[in-house]
This record gives sequence, C-alpha cells and structure tokens, in this order.
Amino acid sequence: MTKADIVEEVYSRVGFSKKESSDVVETVLETIKKTLERGDVVKIAGFGNFSIRNKGSRKGRNPKTGEEIEITPRKVVTFKPSQVFKEHILKYDARKSPEEA
Repeated sequence: MTKADIVEEVYSRVGFSKKESSDVVETVLETIKKTLERGDVVKIAGFGNFSIRNKGSRKGRNPKTGEEIEITPRKVVTFKPSQVFKEHILKYDARKSPEEA
C-alpha cells in the first residue's frame, strides 16, 4: 500500500475531497516524523508504538571481499505493534485456508 492508496481510502471512507484527504494524510505523517525527530515516542492506541532506537557501532563484513569493516552508530525507527493489532493479524491468518497462507 502506498501513500496514494491511503489518501484514496480516506477519500472513499470519510468523504473529504481528494485534496483534503491528501492534506490529512500528509499532516499525520509529518506529525509522526517530527515527533520521532524530537526523540519522542508515537503511541497509537490499538495500533502500536513508533520510536527511535540508537544502534551502537559494530563490526561488519563486506560480502564481496570478506573485508571486515566498522559499521558506524546510527538511529533507527522501530515499530512495536499493540496487542490488539497482533490479535487482529492472528485472527486474519487463522481464517485463511492452508492454500492461501
């Protein structure tokens, strides 16, 4: 699913114009991004939490040459689904036939 698909869902379900739907989606995504940039956690009830995790430096290996390299420390975005979200996915998976899975 793309951002355009999400805009289309908002448009068809809520009844906003396409422009308003696009603005709503952009505002939500921008708010999430700015909150994470500040180092705060984004908690969406019934969905999950987005947060920033610091990863330390570590040793890695160039797959082509086998040369050992230092991977620099960095920040990564993590998502932890809520229990409600996990249960919903499990129910959906349980309804699928073995051929569909």
